[in-house]
Amino acid sequence: MKISFRFRRFPFMRFAILLWVFCTPFTAFSQKGYSSANPKAIRTFEMALKFYDARQNEKALEALKTTLEADPNFTEAHMLRANIYSDLNMYSKAIESYEAAIKSGPDFFPNNYYSLAKAQFLNGLYRDARMNYEKFLAYPKINQGLAANARKYIKNCLFAEQAVNNPVNFDPKNMGEAINSPDPEYFPAITADGKTFLFTRRSKTILMGRSTEQEDFYVSKNTGGKWNTAVALTEINTPGNEGAPSLSADGQYLFFTACEELQETAGARKTKGSCDIFLAKKVGEKFNAPRNLEVPINSSSWESQPSFSSDGRTLYFIRAIKSPSGKTQRDIMVSSISDKSEWSEPVPLPDHINTPDEEMSVFIHPDDQTLYFASDGHPGMGGLDIFMCRRTPSGEWGMPVNLGYPFNTSGDENSLLVSPDGSTGFFASDRPGGFGGLDLYSFALPEQMRPIPVTYMKGKVFDAETKKPLSASFELIDLATGKLSVSSTSNAGNGEFLVCLPAGKSYALNVAKDGYLFFSENFSLRDASSSKEPFLKDVPLQPVKVGQSVVLKNIFFDFDKSDLKPESKIELDKLISFLQKNTSVKIEISGHTDNVGSKTYNQNLSERRAQSVSEFLTKNGVPASRIQFKGYGDTVPIEDNATDEGRSRNRRTEFKVISVN
Repeated sequence: MKISFRFRRFPFMRFAILLWVFCTPFTAFSQKGYSSANPKAIRTFEMALKFYDARQNEKALEALKTTLEADPNFTEAHMLRANIYSDLNMYSKAIESYEAAIKSGPDFFPNNYYSLAKAQFLNGLYRDARMNYEKFLAYPKINQGLAANARKYIKNCLFAEQAVNNPVNFDPKNMGEAINSPDPEYFPAITADGKTFLFTRRSKTILMGRSTEQEDFYVSKNTGGKWNTAVALTEINTPGNEGAPSLSADGQYLFFTACEELQETAGARKTKGSCDIFLAKKVGEKFNAPRNLEVPINSSSWESQPSFSSDGRTLYFIRAIKSPSGKTQRDIMVSSISDKSEWSEPVPLPDHINTPDEEMSVFIHPDDQTLYFASDGHPGMGGLDIFMCRRTPSGEWGMPVNLGYPFNTSGDENSLLVSPDGSTGFFASDRPGGFGGLDLYSFALPEQMRPIPVTYMKGKVFDAETKKPLSASFELIDLATGKLSVSSTSNAGNGEFLVCLPAGKSYALNVAKDGYLFFSENFSLRDASSSKEPFLKDVPLQPVKVGQSVVLKNIFFDFDKSDLKPESKIELDKLISFLQKNTSVKIEISGHTDNVGSKTYNQNLSERRAQSVSEFLTKNGVPASRIQFKGYGDTVPIEDNATDEGRSRNRRTEFKVISVN
């Protein structure tokens, strides 16, 4: 079993179409037990049954050909042939055989209408399927489980008929030979800057003296708007299989899946159950050794297909769960990591998202507001369809929406990836015209399917004096709510970082590392147009030394006032935390203005604002002996007061280290 990607159909139970026949042991059958009295037809039919039971489909079909030549109206033979074609996903031929069975015996076996309808549904013949489901339901004595399924599929047919009549714009383009090869490629992942593209490739190989297939990760970089030839991710790939990758928004963390059936392979990773989720962290340009996420993420069950949120704390994944009825279903689970690096107990998403059937291939967009997933439990076109849902203003998930036709079809759709800017979708398909097997395609995402626009802040963190790269913690906080939006860490090897910035909000950014003054910045992305261009900014951190100062960019006052605005608390809490970690440090709080107004007015306003900050600190546990405050008016500008932007920068609050004894 390959761990990361599978196309699937609605399962056909072996011999389901022959329930009437198999209610009685073989030895009890006589010529009167069949719809045919032809001895040759019966003899070759029973040969076909044995071949079918031994999974020898080709021989079974050959025997059935002889059977139907002997008796063209042998209903059971048509039924068995239809079942074999269904098993082989040859639905057009299955439909012909079911129709022949019904023609030879319209009321012989009512389940034939159900099986015919299912084959028609999976072949995209939605109107015909609906009519045959309705014929099946018209019979008085039918299996109630099948009846419930038939009613469900009638709803799917009605949805699919409407979707086909109202198609969405969909024009997929093959991603080309830099990404695709004669081998199958699938399950893509991408960083928030759109520059790094990771995917799975399945190749033939010789392992332990036998021919097999192996799944490995490949990565491509985008330069000049083009994808470079993908190369193997050698530090992660093993002789076993690696599958279902998810990159964190900044590309610093890689989540993926490995399975227990591969443990006997040299270099394979140990798991707690059938499949587990693993994590690798990037140091410099390479990922370190992956580790099993262990309990509570992994269990004795099947966990796979992770998707890590851009908030740096939340992991979505798929887990196989056995329902009270004994049926195994696959649900979307979610868990969060704490400040102590402990994962919370995973919980399933609400029942209006998870169904008693299968949810697969979950993807949380970097906007952290839009979720895409595959399901065969919601009304759709057949097999697995792709759905999306958005967070409501209360933070709960809204109702799933089918992405429509022809994006979804009567086959299985899976592994959708949406670019950070929301304009482009990526998916795997074996459609004609590719390089071989499954290829990766891109397409312009229709407006109604797009997430909230996202941009990013990207740069490096380094020691301001030595220029040495630093690993520092990042926090991006929603100024309106005070809630943490993103938590991350810069790369320990090169200091690189990338922080997602969804549109529509204003953010406070704080960067901190023990032994250094923290860095303060803010971003306002109140409209979608403000999010189109990324913020490129290096972050020099100043060592804690006398004379070093920090501009507190998230301290806010109303015009002509010294009262702190509520959103200032976020920054002030960071300053308090810094002082609590550095108990020997004493600071000066300074207020500054632009040159608009009189010198006296500006001096008084700057002093009152510095005093407000000082009083907040002392009221929240910082000893007054560690704080001084002073107003400088407009005497220490950091920009030219000739422009609005310059004056805005000059209106500021700072703190300066005056003692470290």
